[in-house]
Amino acid sequence: MAQNGALAFQTVMTMKKTIASVFAALSVMAAGAIPAAHAQAPDLPAKPIHIVVPFTPGGAQDIIGRAIGTKLAERIGLPVIVDNKPGAGGVIAAESVAKAAPDGTTLFLASGGAISIALLGGKLTYDPARDFAPIAMLVDTPMTVAVRMDSPFKTLADLIDAARKSPGKVSFASTGNGTITHLTGEYLAQRAGVKMLHVPYRGAGPAINDTLGGQVDFIVTSVASAEAMVTGRKMRVLGTFTGRRIPSLQGAPTVTEATGLGGMEVPVWAGLLAPAKTPPAMLRRLEAEVLAVCRSPVIHEQFEKLGALSTCAGAPELDRMIKADTQRWSEVIKQGGIQE
Repeated sequence: MAQNGALAFQTVMTMKKTIASVFAALSVMAAGAIPAAHAQAPDLPAKPIHIVVPFTPGGAQDIIGRAIGTKLAERIGLPVIVDNKPGAGGVIAAESVAKAAPDGTTLFLASGGAISIALLGGKLTYDPARDFAPIAMLVDTPMTVAVRMDSPFKTLADLIDAARKSPGKVSFASTGNGTITHLTGEYLAQRAGVKMLHVPYRGAGPAINDTLGGQVDFIVTSVASAEAMVTGRKMRVLGTFTGRRIPSLQGAPTVTEATGLGGMEVPVWAGLLAPAKTPPAMLRRLEAEVLAVCRSPVIHEQFEKLGALSTCAGAPELDRMIKADTQRWSEVIKQGGIQE
């Protein structure tokens, strides 16, 4: 009996040791799993994300921001809020994001305008090259040259010939000094070797109205604005600053086709930027999530309705675009003597 008792005791002790060993092993595994889980956890902000849009609600860029924000919120499970901060050609919005905490909660829906305004030499509190980190490029909202339906200029060649014969007489409307519409018109004049009269307006609405009324000869405006005017038979598009024709513009040629000038593709991008010191891992995660949203069929369809060409490119492509814009517009501003 004693022998059996000793055997039973030994068996129990062996079982206890085995159980203890199993628990010890599980504890070690669990301890190792905690940092691994953290390493694989989403590098996303802990609070709602704000997308700062530099224009008023209802415009193309605002619609783009809200479309991306809605789908991004669904993907990452965080609220995404659009904050409209219009004014000063995008400077107010840009400054607010440049000064924001680099924690991924404040993003800037920027465009080429944020670059061009900064190149005019005004006193800004931010540097586009230093104070922002690219996340992703979303769309290209290309510009067009448009005239009223009864304009004497039937082709872009007609318009350029008139400017050559009467330097400074042919006028064009833009949405403001130093804006992309202004610089694109100036770029056309410089490449064609002619002088044109720039007439700045405080927005697309009054610029379009005066073009329709004959106060100015033509307008440089977005495809979205031009499409509405073309559909309503109020304007004709003489050329698009794109590499291919846009079907909705009823056969309008590209500027290169209309003039024979090369290098007239002028992407007018919109993309997301973050404050410069945002952690790299967070930037990469935001890039991946934004691109997944951007490439979805529903977003692609929404962009098309706006007359925007979906690009959906990553941070390296956006960075290259910003650098190309900086070089192009710096040269245009210098050659044209354009000031703030």
